[in-house]
Amino acid sequence: MTTNQVLIGVGVILVLAVGSQILAGRLHIPALIVLLPVGFCAGALIDDVDPEQLLGTAFSPLVSLAVAVILYDAGLGLDLARLKGHTRRVVLRLICIGVPITGLLGTLLAAPLLGMSARAAVMIGTILVVSGPTVVAPLLGFVRPKDRLQHILIWEGSLIDPVGGVLGALVFHAVVAGSRHHLSSGMERFLGSMGIGVAGGAVGAALLWVLFRVLRLGEVLGTTAQLAAVIGVAAFCDVLRDDTGLIAAVVMGLAVANLPGMDVPARRPFFETLVSLILGLLFISISATVTPDSLRHVWLPALGLAAFLVLVVRPLVAVVSTFRTDLTRSERGFIGWMAPRGIVAAATASTFSSELVAQGIGGASKILPATFVVIVATVTLYGLTASPVARRLGVVRPSRSRPLLVGGDPWVVDLGVALKSAGLEVLMWAGEEEQRERIRQAGIELAPGELLGAATGGAAELEGITALYFLTAEDDFNALAAVLLRGSVEGTVHRLNAPADSHGAVAPFIGGEILFGPDLTWPTFSRRYEDGAAVLGQPAEEALRPGSDLLFLVRRDGRLDPVTEAGTPLPRPGDTAVLLTPGARRTETPE
Repeated sequence: MTTNQVLIGVGVILVLAVGSQILAGRLHIPALIVLLPVGFCAGALIDDVDPEQLLGTAFSPLVSLAVAVILYDAGLGLDLARLKGHTRRVVLRLICIGVPITGLLGTLLAAPLLGMSARAAVMIGTILVVSGPTVVAPLLGFVRPKDRLQHILIWEGSLIDPVGGVLGALVFHAVVAGSRHHLSSGMERFLGSMGIGVAGGAVGAALLWVLFRVLRLGEVLGTTAQLAAVIGVAAFCDVLRDDTGLIAAVVMGLAVANLPGMDVPARRPFFETLVSLILGLLFISISATVTPDSLRHVWLPALGLAAFLVLVVRPLVAVVSTFRTDLTRSERGFIGWMAPRGIVAAATASTFSSELVAQGIGGASKILPATFVVIVATVTLYGLTASPVARRLGVVRPSRSRPLLVGGDPWVVDLGVALKSAGLEVLMWAGEEEQRERIRQAGIELAPGELLGAATGGAAELEGITALYFLTAEDDFNALAAVLLRGSVEGTVHRLNAPADSHGAVAPFIGGEILFGPDLTWPTFSRRYEDGAAVLGQPAEEALRPGSDLLFLVRRDGRLDPVTEAGTPLPRPGDTAVLLTPGARRTETPE
């Protein structure tokens, strides 16, 4: 290809990738529903977007390294503390039992349905065992299922991708060799690949520990060092054995997220941005390699295969994996209705199908288009039905607000008590042990001590939190934390305003959502509280006591509307008003 063709191809792929994601965000649908057909149409209309012509033999290894970065980012969100009890049992069964069941049944149907040889059927059956966090996580973000279901499905997607990738590589080499390895030999190769991946991940984790604990790299260099370490370790592992770099990447992410010595200064938004871009580029590029001619005789049988995987195989896997666990029938039903195929299936099919075609394997040319159809069908089906199915099964988290109050002063604790009395599930966090004990004595759930540090360091989002309010005496902390954690919760992040005479270094100069207006600052609350004011809740229809300030309205349906600098919400019948009321608190008199 000429230089101009390469420039045009790269530019078009990038624009289509980002443009598709913007469109999907506007339509409130998973990006894959837009990316795959856009890439397919671009490949059919423009020859310059064909990645195999743009990159040649470099395309497959670049895809493998890109997927390693995606899985490292997925590993950063896996908290081992949440993988316990029946949750851990279900996840292990979904991997150890669900993968063989899906691969076997998919193989048995693919051969007669798609009219391919047994070796090609084994290959596509192996490819279609994977799901993936990059497909599951956005769908769960729309659905908002109960925490336990979310943890199970995210863990399954994050672990099944590297396992499926390694299995795909092993099956590919067995198919090309045309030999029938004994079960023991295949198991030895699989365990060997897992060992290489885990060892590579351990080396990578040690390397990151040295970079951050010994060299103490800063924000910018620390981020690029993570990226270099992941790509370098994944590349080395892949040289030793195909796709073991995917396992190493997940292990490195798990280590960074869970080892106490991993004080990583780099912010996760860089990886989130990078992963979003990589996903867009990969799906546009891979779907561009699927031609209309290749789909002509494949799309209908492939839809049949997708229907079989959705309606028969996944429910069977869910039944087996949840047998004799404490999951409810509804939770089991939702697990049986959530198995979209994603980037690893597409990347594996793209990587191996052309080589199998070159080897003359019967039906190998149908592997990529059939995988493409299954991905489109499952993502579209689950994307459109997951929310109504979850609501019908009753596994959606309650729509009531779940605020997190940061601060442990007496007036903040009383605010938490008032919100809890209004029917909300309130969490609180404080840094000082005296304040934390005050929160415990008030009967309010105390968020884990490492919660804010984990969110700020990038280990995980604040799951289930719908609003975040910074109410400490430290104006700079409130301002900086509000900026850092914006986007880490489902709703908004607010902070107290800094007083006009604040000596803070940043608080007076940082914008953001200000609570309660400019005059109700922390010193004002503290002073009025010492004078006998109290935070109380009352029906919104009742008249306010003179001198009272409205802080929040708890709506009849459980939503929480704060008073902010931008405006005051209007009360409606059935609402509860949370007020700062003068003289309402009894003061203790000395005996």
